[in-house]
Amino acid sequence: MTARIGVLALQGDFREHLRMLTQCGADGVKVRSEADLSAVDGLIIPGGESTTIGMLIVRNGLEAPLRAAIGAGLPVMGTCAGMILLASEVLDGRPDQLALGAIDMTVRRNAFGRQVDSFESAVQVPSLPGPPITAVFIRAPWVERVGDRVQILGTVVTEDGTDRIVAVRQGNALATSFHPEVTDDVRFHALLVDMVQEAS
Repeated sequence: MTARIGVLALQGDFREHLRMLTQCGADGVKVRSEADLSAVDGLIIPGGESTTIGMLIVRNGLEAPLRAAIGAGLPVMGTCAGMILLASEVLDGRPDQLALGAIDMTVRRNAFGRQVDSFESAVQVPSLPGPPITAVFIRAPWVERVGDRVQILGTVVTEDGTDRIVAVRQGNALATSFHPEVTDDVRFHALLVDMVQEAS
C-alpha cells in the first residue's frame, strides 16, 4: 500500500516536501483542514514562520485534531519551523507561541541567526546509512534540552565550539532544525515513510 503523507500547507515551503515524498514513492497531499488530516497516514509540518503557522493552525481549527492525531501515534516530521511547533517548550518565541508537545524538548527560535546568517553544514546522522547529510540552515532553531525518551540523531558544532542538537526523534515524531527538502537527499523523508509503514 502506498503511504499517503500530508504536508501542512498553511504557510511555508510545503511544495518542496511534496516533491520529496513523490521521490520516495509516497502519495504526498496538502493538509489544510481537519478532514484533510483525517485522511493521511503521516504528516510533515514544514519550515516557514513558526508563529504564523501556529496562528493559522489555531484559526483553521487544527490544534486539537493535531494534538489528538499525534498523540494517537500519527507519524509526523517537523522541519525548522515544524521543529519549533513539535516542541514542548519554545524559547525566544511570542507569549502565545504554539507548542504541540510531540517531542519532550526545549527549542530556541532563530538560534543560528537571521536570514543573512543562513549556512550549510555536513551533519553526521549515524542512524541514516551513507555519507553525512548536507544540512541547510535558514533562520534555524536549535534544541537546548531533550527529555529521556528523545533520541538525538544529529548535531552541529557552532563557531564557539558548542555542539548543538539539530535532529531528534521521539517515538512517532521526528524533527530537524534544517531543511532536508531543499536538497536532493531524500533520507529523512524516506525515514518518515518507513515510520508510516511500520505504524500501519
